[in-house]
Amino acid sequence: MGVRLREAGRFAFKEKATLDLEQIVDYVVNRQNDDGGYTFCQGAESNAQDTYYGLAILELLGSSFPHVEKTVKWLQKLSLDSIYTYYYIGKALLMCGENLDNRFNKFVTSAICSSSYFGNADVYVEVSSEFTTTLMILELANISRTESDGNAIKDWLLQYKNNDCGFGAHQHSNLSSTYHAVASLSFLKHNMNDLHCTEEFIRQCEKPYGGFTMIPRSSIPYMEPTYYGVMTLDLLGKNCRFPSQTADFILKCQRANGGFARSDMGISSFENTFQAISILRKFGMV
Repeated sequence: MGVRLREAGRFAFKEKATLDLEQIVDYVVNRQNDDGGYTFCQGAESNAQDTYYGLAILELLGSSFPHVEKTVKWLQKLSLDSIYTYYYIGKALLMCGENLDNRFNKFVTSAICSSSYFGNADVYVEVSSEFTTTLMILELANISRTESDGNAIKDWLLQYKNNDCGFGAHQHSNLSSTYHAVASLSFLKHNMNDLHCTEEFIRQCEKPYGGFTMIPRSSIPYMEPTYYGVMTLDLLGKNCRFPSQTADFILKCQRANGGFARSDMGISSFENTFQAISILRKFGMV
């Protein structure tokens, strides 16, 4: 099932490079536990986040879900006690072909009414984005067809657009915050043309030798900012300027087990693998 990298649109890739999709599928399915859930670390307990990313990787690769009935039963037994659990469990159940019950609609309605979708502007950038939960709530609202006051959320997000046209709290822009803000505005059907200058900030994080850094003037790219950079450009209707070099960077992040890490060192994870496959799919390589 090895797939030869091909020319995709204006992107011309090295003919000799191959991507073994079957190996990546095996990486995921070999980390499914007997309860039907998944964990990126073999032998550890199943968790909702890894189960979501595991299923999302398989879906991106067009692979069926093994023992899906077990997965559904395990997901349905989990406690719904935070935005994160609602998000990961809800999206995983949908991928398994299940309808979400009324608890999800009630939760989203409650979160929107209480303004708890307004993220946290004091988080550490290394841990999360200020707007992660905002995007999660908006995705769940879209899934559950829950109405929201889009103008209020837009106004809140746009106050974090900085002079460099990136997004972030305390006048410090970074690609994670910029991606989550732009993706949230996209869900709210904001006119992306109003964010044309945001491309300038993203380009400052794009490296000619491949990949993106979280902030300008950094030199070492990682998987996370590369994912945020490529996806934000896509939301703005733009393309990565160095797709071949970026594809090379991503392929160097693949480990012997088939999964991808955040750099050419370190261990693979489901989240980084999902990011890698998502980028390569944008490049027409998957």
